[in-house]
Parts: sequence; C-alpha cells; structure tokens
Amino acid sequence: MMTIFKGKAYGSVNVGDRGQIVIPANLRKEFNIKAGEQLMVFADPEKKIISMMHVRDFSELLERAGQVISKLEEQVPSSKKGK
Repeated sequence: MMTIFKGKAYGSVNVGDRGQIVIPANLRKEFNIKAGEQLMVFADPEKKIISMMHVRDFSELLERAGQVISKLEEQVPSSKKGK
C-alpha cells in the first residue's frame, strides 16, 4: 500500500465562512509559528494534500538551491558557440 502521508497528525480544523482555518496550538508551538507570520501553501491536487511552510524557511530553501545550481553550472563546461 502506498503511503501518502509521513508525519504526525495534529488534529482537525474547521474551515470558516471566509476559508480561514486555525492552526492547532500544539502545531504552532512545535513549529514556532507566531501571529502575523506568513506561510507558503502548497498542494498536490492528485493526492489531495495541502501543506504549509514558513516563508522564511522557503526563502532559505530557494537560496540553498540556487547555490547548488551555481556550483553545478561551474562544473559543466560551457558550450562553444558557432559549432
């Protein structure tokens, strides 16, 4: 059987009239989520999974990915024009 979720369940949430949810207190504490912070929201429509990540953590992830890409580009010889 294929596993679609690997992690910890924090309970359920209700969706309000305006589409708002309340993130459970134990989850906010564990992930150090404070009022007013921004979270990135991702979804896999096929698996019907929604996930979130701190914007600051997402920015760090993109920065590290950019550094890895730059190092890889340095290792790949540039193609010669006019061939």
